[in-house]
Amino acid sequence: MKILVLGSGAREHAIILALRSEATEHEVFAAPGNAGIGQDAQLVALDVNDPGAVTIFANENNIDLVVIGPEAPLVAGVADAVRERGIPVFGPGKAAAQLEGSKAFAKRIMDAAGVPTGRAVRAASHAEVEAAFDALGAPHVVKADGLAAGKGVIVTSDRAAALAHADEYLPSGPVLVEEFLAGPEVSLFFLSDGDHVLPLSPAQDYKRLLDGDEGPNTGGMGAYSPLPWLDGKFGSEREFVDLVTREVAEPVIRQMDAEGTPFIGLLYAGLILTDTGVKVIEFNARFGDPETQVVLPRLVDPLSELLLAAASGHLEDLPRPAFADDVAVTVVLASEGYPAAPITGRTITGLHEAASADGVHVAHAATAESDGGLVATGGRVLNVVAVATTFAQARERVYRALGEIRLDGGQHRTDIAARVAEGL
Repeated sequence: MKILVLGSGAREHAIILALRSEATEHEVFAAPGNAGIGQDAQLVALDVNDPGAVTIFANENNIDLVVIGPEAPLVAGVADAVRERGIPVFGPGKAAAQLEGSKAFAKRIMDAAGVPTGRAVRAASHAEVEAAFDALGAPHVVKADGLAAGKGVIVTSDRAAALAHADEYLPSGPVLVEEFLAGPEVSLFFLSDGDHVLPLSPAQDYKRLLDGDEGPNTGGMGAYSPLPWLDGKFGSEREFVDLVTREVAEPVIRQMDAEGTPFIGLLYAGLILTDTGVKVIEFNARFGDPETQVVLPRLVDPLSELLLAAASGHLEDLPRPAFADDVAVTVVLASEGYPAAPITGRTITGLHEAASADGVHVAHAATAESDGGLVATGGRVLNVVAVATTFAQARERVYRALGEIRLDGGQHRTDIAARVAEGL
């Protein structure tokens, strides 16, 4: 197939690497991509948030499938424009993408579908935020209602800090104050064609910048898959996935369809395992980053067939996706100053040495070519990914590979998948 992947991060690089690993050779385009993606796909200079520009390119180049990686093009309605031209596109339309684009919309859908989630109050002023804090108690959870690049959430017992966070986003619209939920978190992806869903394998990511889950929230500093500790809580990973499929994904997809906004694409369920059961923290309308980087390397079935079936409304014709028994761990290398004020433009070296190790590859997140070398162009720069038979081996591989990479001021966590490697 001729496939166009929209986006420029490590998530998109992971998708392209999965497409490239298939027995069938595809012609893959990426817009706008990055330096690493440019080694695995043909880069296209497109404004990915411009529905017209994307549609014209897809039409003129006989693209068979458009895959939308990030959330902004979805909320901008790119999928609608492409779909109207009869081109299969993996990604929900603008109305359905509000499941991620608006936290308040997502809460309403969950309520209508009977999906378990925490209590939430929509607050449009400082006074309303304070009243919500009084009603729901501490720790305080405040979320920007719209898109915030993974950094619109604060969870803290510091009331003043929570109020300051709310005040930062209130000028742009209401915020959501939510009930604090305690327990381990799980990310689970579902492919949807608007009527049917197929689950992928669960992953766990690390949102805080520093070891021990300290420091500010980020877009994600690492992840691992699968989650063997689910066996002790649910009997097996499959039983857990079946439960979430039945109680979360299918009801939401049915509700979206009933409202005339069918969800076609990737439903990301951010879950928390509380003492009173599995509850939804949030939904995203696209592959998660960095979880995609550890889920897709374990996928046995061709990704292109799954994405095309979802985009074309034929998921019921496919079996449940299969995954290898191997484990995967990824660690993010970030620029100095990330997430508040990342310092960019610094040289990156050692990537060849890092990627030459057994079971290791590098997904580029924010890189560009400069004077024959590579430089960092954003906060999260690279994902080093290791696949192995055990988590201890995967951790050893990923951190050894990271040790080969040089980026002045670069920072990364040292405890990704440490507890699962120890059997905890």
